[in-house]
Amino acid sequence: MFHWIYDSFGNDLGILRIFQYVTLRAMMAGLTSMFITFLYGRFMIDFLKSLKFKESIRNDGPQSHASKSGTPTMGGLIMIISLTISVLLWGNLKNLNVLLLMGSAISFCALGFMDDYLKSVKKVKGGMRARTKFSITILIAISVTSLFYFVTGSPNTVASKGILFEITDLFLPFLKGPFLNLGILAIPFAILVLIGSSHAVNLTDGLDGLASGTVVIATATMALLAYVSGTPIAANYLHIPYLPGAHEYAVFLAGLSGALIGFLWFNCHPAQVFMGDTGSLFLGSTLGLSAIMLKKEILLIILGGIFVAEALSVILQVGSFKLRGKRIFKMAPLHHHFELSGWSEEKVVIRFWIIGIILAIVSLSTLKIQ
Repeated sequence: MFHWIYDSFGNDLGILRIFQYVTLRAMMAGLTSMFITFLYGRFMIDFLKSLKFKESIRNDGPQSHASKSGTPTMGGLIMIISLTISVLLWGNLKNLNVLLLMGSAISFCALGFMDDYLKSVKKVKGGMRARTKFSITILIAISVTSLFYFVTGSPNTVASKGILFEITDLFLPFLKGPFLNLGILAIPFAILVLIGSSHAVNLTDGLDGLASGTVVIATATMALLAYVSGTPIAANYLHIPYLPGAHEYAVFLAGLSGALIGFLWFNCHPAQVFMGDTGSLFLGSTLGLSAIMLKKEILLIILGGIFVAEALSVILQVGSFKLRGKRIFKMAPLHHHFELSGWSEEKVVIRFWIIGIILAIVSLSTLKIQ
């Protein structure tokens, strides 16, 4: 809204020109979503309780989690509402990719909500059928990636400091210039990134504050990457792809970071609310789509190393049990293994946050070391 006000009246009222600056709107988007979450978070938690949207704790999990039974879930609704309001106020709604990010987030949030509703309200064991859930996930991913590559993304070759690249090019961390042109394979690759990131974050959401804390670190880092990628001087200086309009994604990602910080206020141990699939699916998919738009798909493996490790632990555990009849970890995902090894829940969460911060620093260092 404020960017529209600047476009409409900025020439008449000079003071409105302040709304043209992405840095200001990004900071305000973060603060807006954070304070909205602070203000109505308690009300939403009570509302979710009244609707009996409560988490069911798995019986085979750590015994210390038994006390969490009955904690309201679907807290992702708190974040998606505050994020939407923040983006509507501070985002540039003429930027189609900002709208695509918002549309993708709402779509994955709706999918997660349906799954949580079946589990917590209808008491359907396991929630939505895995085949149905995965099919809908693929359908959303195909729609979102197709819209990006054929509608909202720029199909033209772009030059950044003499480096030519196309929308279907793949970039590797620490290397200057495109590594490989995927051509038509860019779409299935993007679908894989989107689905993989959404489910990896979903697997990470198992301890109070773990997913919300690690995702806010990754999201804030992605916001910085978006800002420099959409700023010609910064992109040319760092030898990274200059992506016109990408700095506007920083406003969206800053708004999401603020919503996550606000949610963490209620989600830290002992959690007053869980995000559920309602939150984890849209958070993971947003990270994946941001990486696709910014040509940072491979860098996401480093930045989201915690999520990658959690997903791999599940894959290895299941594979080992089916092939050898033996488990590799005491329990998967990985955070439960450390819990059963004697670490307190708080220690696991804080140490994973620290690793997430280290991975974020490494990811940012790739901007210059190439």
